[in-house]
Amino acid sequence: MVKSFSMSRKQAKKRTKRKKWQSASLIRTDVWSLSLTRHQRNLAILTVEEYRHFLKPLVLIAYWNWSALLGLTAKERVNTLEKLVHQTADNPNPKYGWYFKKAINNHPSFRKFPSYLRRAAIQDALGIVSSFVTRWQDWKRGNRKHRHDKSPKLTAFCNSYPALYKGQQIRYNANFNAVDLKVWNGKDWVWLLAIPVRSSGKSRHLGQDNKLMSPSLIANGRSVHLSMPVEIAIKELPESDWVCAVDLGINTTATCSIVSRDGTVKARKFISPARDIDRRDQRKQRIATKSKQTRKITKRNLPQGFCKGLYRKSKQINEHIAQVVSKAVIDFGIAHQVRVIVFEDLSNWKAKGGKHGSLQKQRFHQWCKDRIVELAIQKFSELGGNVVKVNAKYTSAYGFDGSGLISRSNKKYSLARFKNGKRYNADLSASYNIGARYWYAVLTNAKFTRVWEGRSSSHTLRTPVTLSSLWKLSESNLA
Repeated sequence: MVKSFSMSRKQAKKRTKRKKWQSASLIRTDVWSLSLTRHQRNLAILTVEEYRHFLKPLVLIAYWNWSALLGLTAKERVNTLEKLVHQTADNPNPKYGWYFKKAINNHPSFRKFPSYLRRAAIQDALGIVSSFVTRWQDWKRGNRKHRHDKSPKLTAFCNSYPALYKGQQIRYNANFNAVDLKVWNGKDWVWLLAIPVRSSGKSRHLGQDNKLMSPSLIANGRSVHLSMPVEIAIKELPESDWVCAVDLGINTTATCSIVSRDGTVKARKFISPARDIDRRDQRKQRIATKSKQTRKITKRNLPQGFCKGLYRKSKQINEHIAQVVSKAVIDFGIAHQVRVIVFEDLSNWKAKGGKHGSLQKQRFHQWCKDRIVELAIQKFSELGGNVVKVNAKYTSAYGFDGSGLISRSNKKYSLARFKNGKRYNADLSASYNIGARYWYAVLTNAKFTRVWEGRSSSHTLRTPVTLSSLWKLSESNLA
């Protein structure tokens, strides 16, 4: 118990650390769908299989020599591992030349394996072994999700895909609407010319100062496409005296407000894709009805994979809701020229209300609050903005005007009554308090986990930071 408590404190301290602004560049991945004939598709799948066969002995050799490779830089590791397996005039007797000769006897096609693809496979093998060693060490230290988790295993035959170097194995046309690919046809490496690109994701490669990197050829029975990483040049948004504060909820998915450092609110917006939420809830209700009927008829527990189609559709609808809401929040913030979007930190929040199996409990379970924040961070960082999370405690429980605890209406839960008799939307009041928490921490040089105005509760009754706290702070600075 002592160990777990110390770990939780350490993690909490790590989370509350104020994050620095992102670096000058980010890497994002687009999916380029290719229009291939059946024959071309088969050649792409054959290329991936050939690459994986070549990768297998490299993984084993890298693992056997990991203690010697551990202290080297990334470039030195590649060169060292290549010298262990590849015979040249300067390296006539590689240490594992005999092992590779056996592999070549089993796969004579390895004699024609391109040198640039060999180095890509070496880097891939080093990454696989490094990942395994890290997970193994964590498991030995006891860092496990469950007490009885099995130890990780080194998988030599991995489902990896080859990286394609520009000019060597991939060429682009002038407008990026077609590519040439070099593939293995079973006898030799040949070029497939002018393969049309059906779609190129978000077309991040067309952005100014953005840079294309080496893509991976993803070829399997379902599809053939290019996983295209793009290095995005980040231009930080200008400083602003306004932030976009967001309150995430069950009934109204997101309530946004634009709050200034002196407590002025100039814009508000409610975001709730009700149609998608109804579609998701209808599917969950159908699952509940079917499970109840099945248990009643069979008198047994539900079989594995029960209603998996409905579960899959419900999950996809939830992902769509997160995408739509995160985009709407960012568009609202950009329209008001903010540099910071503020969310409440709900990462450790757990639902207490709702009976087991009820629709309310299901809605809590399906609440995609963490996914919305994750997508907002990813999208807003590309635009040069920053996302901050503040402590969620008492943001909804106290009125923004400093009147104290609020009471909710029994008929309409989103309607709040303040102690002074005022009626106001509870979600709007919470969004004001979230924005106030950010500005209060910035102006007083405090942590974003700050909840109370005062630092000690020994003599005075403390009140949580609300929008009225900013008003008081602004008045004291003017005085």
